[in-house]
Amino acid sequence: MERTAIRRRLTWQVGTVTDVRRETETARTLVLEVPEWQGHLAGQHLDVRLTAEDGYRASRSYSVASAWTGDTIELTVEQVPRGEVSPYLVDVLKVGDPLEIRGPVGGWFVWTPEQEGPVQLIGGGSGVVPLRAMLRAHAAAASTTKARLLYSVRRPESVIYVSDLKELAASDDVDVRLVYTREAPAGEPRIGRIDADLISQYAFKPEDGATTYVCGPTPFVETVADLLVAAGHDPAKVRTERFGPTGGPR
Repeated sequence: MERTAIRRRLTWQVGTVTDVRRETETARTLVLEVPEWQGHLAGQHLDVRLTAEDGYRASRSYSVASAWTGDTIELTVEQVPRGEVSPYLVDVLKVGDPLEIRGPVGGWFVWTPEQEGPVQLIGGGSGVVPLRAMLRAHAAAASTTKARLLYSVRRPESVIYVSDLKELAASDDVDVRLVYTREAPAGEPRIGRIDADLISQYAFKPEDGATTYVCGPTPFVETVADLLVAAGHDPAKVRTERFGPTGGPR
């Protein structure tokens, strides 16, 4: 049975797009129906493959944006300038189209409701995607584990999952904080990057024993991880996932 599951994860499958949602000007969520989907953990990613009419193929990895609740999965894709795959997924793919996927992949950057201790999530830009999956898994399990999201974006129009994050933050066990780096909404007193002061104010304390997940562009992830360690957090409990133009989930 285990070998069958592994073989299935390594085999390309065809999902069908059943819905699309525009999240921001450059990002949208694809809802896929995948027959007999074997499930995934919050934080895992999929490989997506496109095949051109001349046979040329290109593939990229994208984090799953949803919790496992059946045969439907969600991928949120942000368009990469001059990218080979993301422009098609964001602007061309439509409901009813097939999409080749393979996975899920990854076992380190994952969260499950059975995990002990609070969970700290820190995301930059589209790095919020796997963190949203973790919050969705948290909600689906009616978990009472304390969870905090610190989400860094350039401006209000860049926030992915605006309404969804508001819904998730309504839980007594979930706290969501947005940090704006270039332009903030009216009444927001601060514009700037995540720094030691913000980590001190809004992240769990080292003594809380939280597992921290940091996802975003490589410079962002490295800076935040260094800040956490400098603040006294156990490096073994800081899990990171990076992405960029040439590698890693997006």
